[in-house]
Amino acid sequence: MNEDHVLLEYIWLDGYSTPNLRSKIKVVKNWNGACPNWNFDGSSTQQAPGEDSECILIPARNYKWNYNHYLVLCEVYNVDGSLHDTNSRAALREIHENTLKDEFWFGFEQEYFITKDNRPLGFPAQGYPEPQGLYYCGVGGNQVQGRQLVERHLNRCLDMGIYLTGVNAEVAVGQWEYQCFSDDALKAADDLWISRYVLYRLAEEEGVDIDLHPKPVTGDWNGSGCHTNFSNKRMRNVGGEEYFSKIFAQFDETHQKHIVNYGENNHHRLTGEHETQHINTFSWGVADRGASLRVPNTTYENDWKGYIEDRRPAANCDPYVVARLIVESVECDSQTN
Repeated sequence: MNEDHVLLEYIWLDGYSTPNLRSKIKVVKNWNGACPNWNFDGSSTQQAPGEDSECILIPARNYKWNYNHYLVLCEVYNVDGSLHDTNSRAALREIHENTLKDEFWFGFEQEYFITKDNRPLGFPAQGYPEPQGLYYCGVGGNQVQGRQLVERHLNRCLDMGIYLTGVNAEVAVGQWEYQCFSDDALKAADDLWISRYVLYRLAEEEGVDIDLHPKPVTGDWNGSGCHTNFSNKRMRNVGGEEYFSKIFAQFDETHQKHIVNYGENNHHRLTGEHETQHINTFSWGVADRGASLRVPNTTYENDWKGYIEDRRPAANCDPYVVARLIVESVECDSQTN
């Protein structure tokens, strides 16, 4: 390819109730480092009617894919310059300064299934594989499937400046998890969306698919979540059981608001079984993976200083919405102290 040409791959979220990632490539000659605004046909993404179909892409963050190819994460706007109603990033961006001031950290645990021909890898054409037990953090072709894709994804994200802190095989065959962390709430959510995009792109090359449905396999199989670990500087540095108790009380009060925004079809996963609390119940517990909020032993044993894991978000959740709701719930408690 001509070295004077740069590929800018514009990426955005569409208008479906569970957002999908969309993309298209602009070829730029003699690029000066700035990404211009662009547009797309919103009538093909459930974001505009056919008679007035144009939506605007405004670049928000760039990631280097290779030496002359960049992934450009965008927000969607209307042609009159107003926010499109599918732009969930904007609401988190609006409170970004507060999240920086309070030093919010986020770590998303993204679970997913690798599938082929609509079946998880390792599942036979008829029936089921051996029950859950040996697959979690397992090794060997009879226990795990898809490791090559998982490690390619890990290394590619790290090369792009997305901090994946680890990966592991999950409790069902063909199911995996990676952990995506940032000490910046907005970047954490941006990175999770782009890491999903990278996973989909690499899966194309492997001839497989990625399934983020909260419960893609019915029966006695774990679903897929996006457990969200969070803390602010007060939680980490001051803490105290009284402060954490107020946070738990606030999350109890806002439980339903969180649930309706934590991913479609999450009721199939949050049944009270398979390491989940029932969707209609809020609870917290130390080291309890059957609770809505899990307090790690390290937080409890460190005089209640550390982080909390929200185990309710589904694998298909929108991290912009999840992070915003968590920040708002924690800050609401802080304002009442």
